[in-house]
Amino acid sequence: MRYLRQTLTIAGKDLRSEIRTKESLNAAVSFAVVILVLFSFAVDPSADQIKEMSGGLLWLVFAFAGALVLNRSFARELGNDCLDALVASPVPSSALFLGKALANFVLLLIVELVALPVFGVLYNMSWARQPLLLAPVLLLATWGMTVIGTIFSALTVNLRLRELMLPMLIYPMMIPVLMAAMRLTTLLVNGEAIPADDQIWFRLLVGFDVIFTSLAVTLVDVVLVG
Repeated sequence: MRYLRQTLTIAGKDLRSEIRTKESLNAAVSFAVVILVLFSFAVDPSADQIKEMSGGLLWLVFAFAGALVLNRSFARELGNDCLDALVASPVPSSALFLGKALANFVLLLIVELVALPVFGVLYNMSWARQPLLLAPVLLLATWGMTVIGTIFSALTVNLRLRELMLPMLIYPMMIPVLMAAMRLTTLLVNGEAIPADDQIWFRLLVGFDVIFTSLAVTLVDVVLVG
């Protein structure tokens, strides 16, 4: 219970800080909406190609907008040596990591929930045809992005070029989860059933989340303390 309370305290602190400033959230939401709007001018919204690339478009937007949120995860603690104080506090490094990951997870979900209706309006698509299947895809894929982004945010926090280095590091690592999310989202947004051959993508998302969450929790102490 104490460990859970510490994790939720860290998550609540980050969420309150972001709600007050809206520094990352405004930037990420604006970026996602602008990309969707600009792309709608380049492609005919009524074309069949939009249906085929809907999942790819959505998750590329989520990935690029999410980097704006993830980059600030540990960087916001640099002022007044707050990060050093957190590392030196009695809170375990794993609880610190999970708290920040949970806060990032909530922020990324907000960005996605704003972007999805905008996508539906701009591209004339009813994206919520299978919400009971789309929801776990969003949750699993977003958590996978969050875990990778949060641990690499901790790794690059002290670099002067962290805004450049973070995307270069996380996007190659996100390829499996993005491939799975793109394929499943394309099917679900178009109201299609998931064939038996494509159900392996669900298992890939679950396996990715379990493996990388375990690795991140195990290695975060080395990343933060060195």
